[in-house]
Amino acid sequence: MTTHVTIIGAGLGGLTLARVLHVHGITATVYEAEASPMARTQGGMLDIHDYNGQLALKEADLMDEFRGIILEGRQATRVLGTDGTVMLDHPDDGTGGRPEVQRGELRRILLDSLPADTVRWGHKVTGVRSLGAGRHEVTFADGTTVGTDLLVGADGAWSRVRPLLSDAVPEYFGRSFVETYLFDAETRHPAAAKTVGGGSLFVLGQNANGRWIGAHRETGETLHAYATLTKPQEWFADIDFTDSAAAIARIAAEFDGWAPEITTLITDSDTAPTVRPLNSLPIGHRWDRVPGATLLGDAAHLSPPDGEGANLAMQDGAELGKAIAAHPDDIERALAEYEEALFPRSAEAAKAAVATNDAIGGDLLEFFAQKGQGNQEEQEEQSA
Repeated sequence: MTTHVTIIGAGLGGLTLARVLHVHGITATVYEAEASPMARTQGGMLDIHDYNGQLALKEADLMDEFRGIILEGRQATRVLGTDGTVMLDHPDDGTGGRPEVQRGELRRILLDSLPADTVRWGHKVTGVRSLGAGRHEVTFADGTTVGTDLLVGADGAWSRVRPLLSDAVPEYFGRSFVETYLFDAETRHPAAAKTVGGGSLFVLGQNANGRWIGAHRETGETLHAYATLTKPQEWFADIDFTDSAAAIARIAAEFDGWAPEITTLITDSDTAPTVRPLNSLPIGHRWDRVPGATLLGDAAHLSPPDGEGANLAMQDGAELGKAIAAHPDDIERALAEYEEALFPRSAEAAKAAVATNDAIGGDLLEFFAQKGQGNQEEQEEQSA
């Protein structure tokens, strides 16, 4: 294969694509805006599903490495009433198909599986333009450029590549997470640790109007929590999040009357609270075939978080990699086949994500009775 693959974005989807191509002997270069793999924390926990994310890891020949980073017991799920009453307590019996891992560890095994020069760090894209005949030029913040025969936008919600293919832009979904962390929970925050349990926690009361609190136990004694509020963006903009104490007090006031062992997940945060707006692209987002370019992951089908975003991005990366490997001398056929499967798959997933968010904002107990275990993680990649 002579066509060189240029991937914008070293998230899970872009790295999965690079790895699957590498398995098939096809070289790719990944350009990433971050200065290094450790430039920022990579978010919290992800549940990797046996029907999409794990299948992508199998295509990447990384299942052994994946099994080595699974956090045992984290598939446990608890649902509480606002008074602290346990309404559902689902243990992790080891038979679930959605094992939990740290996002950073999953990214690490993907990075470690690639040749050392695959990812070019510190390359923030400022513009992309067509050169004709299926070629494109990418411009970076330092003024350098690169030309490519095949450009893949794996650069998330605010993709710089998407405008080549589509005029769609993400819109606010109407809700935001406010994120907190509690460290050394067993010794410093025992009430919160006991409340969360060994896996994930969800709390939502009757007539909660889109308010709920979720948390999960990460590695060690770290609790990662989210207060979810259905508020306009202007409401959050009026809060000074640089004043941690005042911001925490304002958010906690929205949960007045809830049991203190629950609200302590907000009030006892060891970090400044971080607001994470939830955005989405239109359900069924698609584009006409553009020679030499395509999208994957949130760049292609950003949806409200329902535990599927990272899994879908990895699935996209694996499927695109397989299509390119199957048609190395006919890239347009490869891209057409990939997109033909991508569009209905992502539309169905987006509909399910909206339905999940509507359900979880209503009767939480009924939601878990119908859906089983879930995970509220993913919002970091939307706001990255």
